[in-house]
Amino acid sequence: MCVSKRVVVAMSGGVDSSVSAALLKEQGYDVIGVSMQLYEPVARDPSCRSKTCCSLDDVLDAGRVAKKLGIEFEVIDLRTEFKRLVIDHFVAEYASGRTPNPCIRCNELVKYGLLLDRAALIGADLLATGHYARITRNDSGSFSLRTGLDPAKDQSYFLFTLTQQQLSRTVFPVGMLEKTRVRELAASFNLPVAQKHESQEICFIPDNDYAGFLERNGIAESSGEIVTADGTVIGRHAGIHRYTVGQRKGLGVAWKHPLHVIAVQREQNRIVAGAATELETREMTASGVTWLEQPQRSEFRSACRIRYRHAPAPCLVALLADGRLSVRFDTPQKAVTPGQAAVLYDGDRVLGGGWIDDQVNSLTQI
Repeated sequence: MCVSKRVVVAMSGGVDSSVSAALLKEQGYDVIGVSMQLYEPVARDPSCRSKTCCSLDDVLDAGRVAKKLGIEFEVIDLRTEFKRLVIDHFVAEYASGRTPNPCIRCNELVKYGLLLDRAALIGADLLATGHYARITRNDSGSFSLRTGLDPAKDQSYFLFTLTQQQLSRTVFPVGMLEKTRVRELAASFNLPVAQKHESQEICFIPDNDYAGFLERNGIAESSGEIVTADGTVIGRHAGIHRYTVGQRKGLGVAWKHPLHVIAVQREQNRIVAGAATELETREMTASGVTWLEQPQRSEFRSACRIRYRHAPAPCLVALLADGRLSVRFDTPQKAVTPGQAAVLYDGDRVLGGGWIDDQVNSLTQI
């Protein structure tokens, strides 16, 4: 039992953050629930079963959970900041031919930036979220970010930008639990969200219409060529923002074999398409690098995750003079996508990571 430390719980209205709040209260913490209003609600068909988070319905659900638990609860309006820090960046990245990950940027700048600052202002010692990840303290006093106990739910990938100072003030109450156990706990606590579905799509695009969202936010349709790796024109596209590396559906081109997007070339306003084997990449670079555990050598072995559901792939990492990373995989990886995060692991520990800039594959320079 803790001695009444104050903790702010980021309550999304989902089962994971709700159980986090319940567990912390049970452990004797002074718990304050906080929901963030992040974006303007959009009108949609009431029958839509969109699986997002942070909607107005989710805020109401969080308030119901807080009332059930008998904890303080407040909603903070971060719509202006969220648009500037997350949505505008999301749109700009797509306009440049890259595929961003807004959840990581939200964690970095909103949850563990603005919300952590807010927690300090109200005298909270800690910030808790419902992420499936773990934090351990080392003999030296530093902290390690580790994968969640449930490998199917591990969310450490989304947290690689956290600093030692942020880790020192963060707790992940469900990180040591499997999802099935979290559901059981939600039911045992009698929480009104015990059977609520999980969020899946990007929160501010509840209908999952990326192209429509981007076009409503200033990206104009601009037709261009779809080509093969040798430069053969095989079709037309309606804007590079509609495509991402690895995509198979929606190309609108009849071909002798299934086609995938293997590159998005902004300067030429061109999509390069090819067979699945042409997606294979052995080398890549990443920039915007941050470290939770500073490397002791300029070249070292690691395992790299290039997207959320990707199994960490063994690789050789080299630190470049300009601050970027070079990663060479032991075996070629498919769909290495500029704009996504490359996160480095040593076993279950997150070492750090960066943002994928470039890839080296079978693509001919055309």
